[in-house]
Amino acid sequence: MEWLSDPNVWASLLTLTALEIVLGVDNLVFIAILSNRLPQRHRASARRLGLGFALLTRLMLLATLAWIIGLTQPIFEVFGKPLSWRDIILIVGGGFLLYKGTHEIHTSLEGEDDTGEEPESAASVAQRGFVMTIVQIGIVDIVFSLDSVITAVGMADQLWIMITAVVLAMAVMVLAANPLSNFVSAHPTVKMLALAFLILIGTHLVADGFGFHIPKGYIYTAMAFSVAVEALNLSARRRRARAVKLHRPPL
Repeated sequence: MEWLSDPNVWASLLTLTALEIVLGVDNLVFIAILSNRLPQRHRASARRLGLGFALLTRLMLLATLAWIIGLTQPIFEVFGKPLSWRDIILIVGGGFLLYKGTHEIHTSLEGEDDTGEEPESAASVAQRGFVMTIVQIGIVDIVFSLDSVITAVGMADQLWIMITAVVLAMAVMVLAANPLSNFVSAHPTVKMLALAFLILIGTHLVADGFGFHIPKGYIYTAMAFSVAVEALNLSARRRRARAVKLHRPPL
């Protein structure tokens, strides 16, 4: 029990937990976008299953630290650029986010494409959409989990500290998932901004995979600035709507 009085242990745990929460923001945005396409009654379940899958993936990766370290070793070269399994996973995951963000923006602006096929029953569509959502969340969770776990391995020496930090961060994400998703669903411009974030994150992952390391502080600063501007826009729209309501002549 000596660790209870060791300030270095507590500092490491708190720092790593905070970092895991920040790294989880990307995952929350993606889960919010995907889950909001499901029927209302299925959204909370999809978020819980997606975050549960993310926790399971992180814990499994932490249990195989030697394998994780090996993922960063180059396995072949492309045009003189050595690539590791980590790089390949980041490139593929980033490419998927680019595709998904672009597809969702197109769907939001143009609507679903009409394939000319016979319409399916509502239950069949809902079930298939639920399964596909969980699968897509799981795919992207692997990318984000890999990045998160490699960060944890680099910051802490003891496995229990890494596991505790991941579990605490996931608990915060579970609490934030529903409010964030509901807020995105209620504000179309926020949803479009979140989709733009997916494209930004995807571009960052692909660049990182090819060796162009963009500090994440730049990415999060750009996202925070965009959120601040959108918050001002939402406040201005609420004020205009309130002013119109107050000055509307009685019937």
